[in-house]
Amino acid sequence: MRALVNGRGALSIAVAILVAAGGVMLGNGAYLYGKAQIGQWLLHRAWSRTQASRRPSAPWPRADTQPVARLLAPAQRVDLLVLAGASGRTLAWGPAHLDNSAMLGASGNAVVSAHRDTHFRFLARVAIADRLIIERADGTRVAYRVRDIAIVDASMLRLPRDTALPTLTLVTCYPFDALVPGGPLRYVVTADAEDNLPGIRAQGALMGPVGGNVFIVSISAPLTVRTREASRDGRLLPVRYSFA
Repeated sequence: MRALVNGRGALSIAVAILVAAGGVMLGNGAYLYGKAQIGQWLLHRAWSRTQASRRPSAPWPRADTQPVARLLAPAQRVDLLVLAGASGRTLAWGPAHLDNSAMLGASGNAVVSAHRDTHFRFLARVAIADRLIIERADGTRVAYRVRDIAIVDASMLRLPRDTALPTLTLVTCYPFDALVPGGPLRYVVTADAEDNLPGIRAQGALMGPVGGNVFIVSISAPLTVRTREASRDGRLLPVRYSFA
């Protein structure tokens, strides 16, 4: 009988620990989500000041970053401000522009990253040929069309800085519903400026040329992309899209 009582006591303690841990995780998730939403509100205010004065405006006192562009995804009803510098501290507030990539809305490959469970969760609903828009500080808007969606190992991901066409690359962690953050996979969405879009053709996974407009991965890790038809039911296909 004593062993039974002790067993029940240990089980109760284990359940209590699990409940407490779940509460902590839930509370932390709610905090991060709230921080992300409040941050975007403050960033939109700073963006309005930036466009009115044509000078960078800090979103809050002592901020070490500022909005550099506005990212819109009309089909997903997304409107986000992009911050300068993709540090961990910056990503807590919004999508961030990688310093060494091209300027947003300009020639070359502009790379933006964000967390999969907050600002870039909408990428799970993005399909080939969807429209993305970058608004610059001077009010100019540059429209892009999604050309490529890939899931690759972070250790094998190579993104070119100089591209033949103005390119926008959005990167986040994958899977979107992973319980543990910081896994090895990355979800990469590539879009090209509408004014420079040639035809698109499907082909098998290939090695991309260094400095070209495609990703460089190993043959053992084929790209998987989402076509518009496959997007309707969430399927990912072992096919890639590249320029004809």
